[in-house]
Amino acid sequence: MTKEEQYTATAKEILAEVGGTANISNVVHCMTRLRFNLKDESIPNDKKVANIKGVIGVNRAGGQYQVIIGQTVANVYDALTAAGGLAKNAAVDEDLDPELVKEKEPFSWKKLGSTILNKIAGSLTPLIPVLIAASMFKMFAAILGPTMLNVFAASSDTYKLLELVGNAGFYFFPIFIGYTASKQFKTNPVVSMFLGAILLDPNLVNIVKAGKAFSVYGIPMTLVDYGSTVVPILLAVWIMSYVEPFFKKIIPSALSTIFVPTLTIAVMLPLTLTILGPAGSFFGKYISDGILAFGKMGGIWAILGVALIGALWEILVMTGMHLIMIATMITIFAQAGHENFVDLGAIAASFAVAGMCLGAALRLKDKDEKALAWGYLLAGLIGGVTEPGLYGIAIRYKRPFIGMMIGGFLGGLYAGLTHVTAYVLVPVANFLALTGYVGGSTMNLVNGILSGVIAFVGAAVATYLIGVTKKDTAVDAADFKLVEA
Repeated sequence: MTKEEQYTATAKEILAEVGGTANISNVVHCMTRLRFNLKDESIPNDKKVANIKGVIGVNRAGGQYQVIIGQTVANVYDALTAAGGLAKNAAVDEDLDPELVKEKEPFSWKKLGSTILNKIAGSLTPLIPVLIAASMFKMFAAILGPTMLNVFAASSDTYKLLELVGNAGFYFFPIFIGYTASKQFKTNPVVSMFLGAILLDPNLVNIVKAGKAFSVYGIPMTLVDYGSTVVPILLAVWIMSYVEPFFKKIIPSALSTIFVPTLTIAVMLPLTLTILGPAGSFFGKYISDGILAFGKMGGIWAILGVALIGALWEILVMTGMHLIMIATMITIFAQAGHENFVDLGAIAASFAVAGMCLGAALRLKDKDEKALAWGYLLAGLIGGVTEPGLYGIAIRYKRPFIGMMIGGFLGGLYAGLTHVTAYVLVPVANFLALTGYVGGSTMNLVNGILSGVIAFVGAAVATYLIGVTKKDTAVDAADFKLVEA
């Protein structure tokens, strides 16, 4: 079946399920959705419509019956209007749909966790092209650089170029997310990006690195490195979504161009740098401190601590607080020449991300989504870049996050139980990370490798069994929200 034939088949099934031409008052499409005004909204069966091939999900909002298609919506719309003899209308912009902008779901503690993940996923999903491109450059740097094929020396311009391009894709996350989060929270995109850029200003970075005391309007600032972080800017843009409308409301329109962005940033500076930014890392810091305490207790607690690192490492990466544990690991290496706690869990976690990608690739039905999952798997195992899998699979679909944590926990638990020790601090997170276990006994190396295999297989199996989504299909990326049928 050709693509055009599939579009026609999908369109005809949708047309039949919504009650046919006679039940349609009007139909338009936006970037990802067919939007129907139906005479009788009780006719469509949401589950049946959602299960049509080519349909991602359905939604009822603003007096419209919305069928979510994704990037091929224009093709399906053309086939639909042709099949039903309906008049064509120009595409609409979701962001300018007043009914949908005003509509907010009532707050629910029950849905709080899901809502938070949806906002994170909605802000990260549009960044997948950046994740893929940056990962490819980092992967080429890993393969062609001194750690593998040694085609390029660490001092060569080509290697440095590959590294800097790959690093830039992740380091500037606060700016990228400033834009995508603005779509979620309906703030000014450019001002939101500006807020993210402030977190990465070289002067602020130098203050943090030097450990110098700094205050904002006389309020002491907690020193945090915001490079590659996700949560702090999300919190900042969320609060900004209340601050910005306030100034828009009270400032005369003639002065709004100057004073709304200026006053918004002026208010957001102390909120972001002294409260929201540190709060974004607060949770991660306490996880880090708690796990490190397990290591100091020794015995069964240390074993459990390694397992927890394997399970929770990627959460720490999101908050930027994994740096605390890395600093501890480096200190122990420098003093003792080996380490048997943090590194074990971190390596297990990286293999768990790759395993999760494998489980997702095997479970997903959509060819494009499968291809992405396979790409993330290669990026993790060969390139040592786990962010694409973390943000492109775990956060995006939610369910695989559980599989990833299970795999990381199991791999870390095995490493702890068998008293594996890392003798080499390997600066990569790909399969070569296992060479860090070289230097001790043969069984130490074998058990170290087995811990990685257990994490990989455990995450793959858990992800496959748990499933990726209810339909194991795509996410409505362009619409910036997760859709579950």
